[in-house]
Amino acid sequence: MKILVIQNKRIGDVLIASVLANNLKIIFPQSHISYFVYDYTAGVLEQNPNIDRLILANDKDLKKPLVLLKAILQVRQERYDIVLDPYSKFQSKMMCLFSKAPIRAGFKRAHKKLKLPFYTHPVDFLEKATLFCGKAIEDRINMLNSVFTIPNPDPRYNIFLTEEEQAYSKTSDLKKPVIMLGVLGSTPNKSLPYEYTAQLIDYIAETTHGTLLFNYAPHQKHEAEKIYNLCSRKEQIDLDIYEDSIRGFIKLMNQCDLLISNEGGSVHIAKALGKPTFTIYSPYINKGDWNSFENGITHESVHLMEERPNLFENFTREERQNIEKNPEQLYLELTPEIILNRLKPYLEYQLKNLT
Repeated sequence: MKILVIQNKRIGDVLIASVLANNLKIIFPQSHISYFVYDYTAGVLEQNPNIDRLILANDKDLKKPLVLLKAILQVRQERYDIVLDPYSKFQSKMMCLFSKAPIRAGFKRAHKKLKLPFYTHPVDFLEKATLFCGKAIEDRINMLNSVFTIPNPDPRYNIFLTEEEQAYSKTSDLKKPVIMLGVLGSTPNKSLPYEYTAQLIDYIAETTHGTLLFNYAPHQKHEAEKIYNLCSRKEQIDLDIYEDSIRGFIKLMNQCDLLISNEGGSVHIAKALGKPTFTIYSPYINKGDWNSFENGITHESVHLMEERPNLFENFTREERQNIEKNPEQLYLELTPEIILNRLKPYLEYQLKNLT
């Protein structure tokens, strides 16, 4: 049984999509499961015993017609029995359509018909989450249940480390607790204003008396340094301990005590490693999609919509799309004071459990 999962998207999406392989191996223990993903996301899937092969693509190259055609032909030549498409965009739909796999499942919007028979099993996105794991995971579990019968699907996603990776020692001499800070989101419209971030960092430093590390993408180094320069307690921030690869960050995060971050892939990595997380959501993000396993204790978060619901009551669909393009004005409403109302009790609880 040859199975392909197509998830050419960002790090968090790819990690969450690993729940498909984890459950498929229970249904088909002798199956061979491949994942088609962007090369920069592969680190979150490495060492997963339920994934047999990673097929890597460059996100910019795949937008070129000839490169996409080559990928489509490659998928077709593999003669997969099952193709699952949680990405469900043009690229992956075309791969599904021409794969000729007997079973092809992918998402579509409710009450809409697909123009071509991309999938033998088109699956509607759920209207809202009903499970503790969050809507993004529940949608993927629902995809499996729409094709196969899974009595007790496992919604958890995990990251697997080698013994050598578990022995990572760069943090061994740092003053505890060691707190990882996701100072920037994966894109500018997922990042809290720098001045607000610096104020939060100063509070965290003063409260914890530990060591603070910065996480950011390599191309964001200059922006991270801007935030560092705004901080008043620089002596507690160690900028020298940094990893510029996904696998490197995983090893480093595994040695940290908790993560406080803008919403993004680092949050899902920390959760997969069993680390406590506090997440700051962008105003345009639908929290219910991505708040996997949040219980207000181990995993807590803050979203402007919950704190100031009146700001969102009268937005049209078009206005919401404009917020996504430019969320700066609403981000200014998510003040440090609002964030600290949730962060203070969360940190107090976590610090008690770390001592």
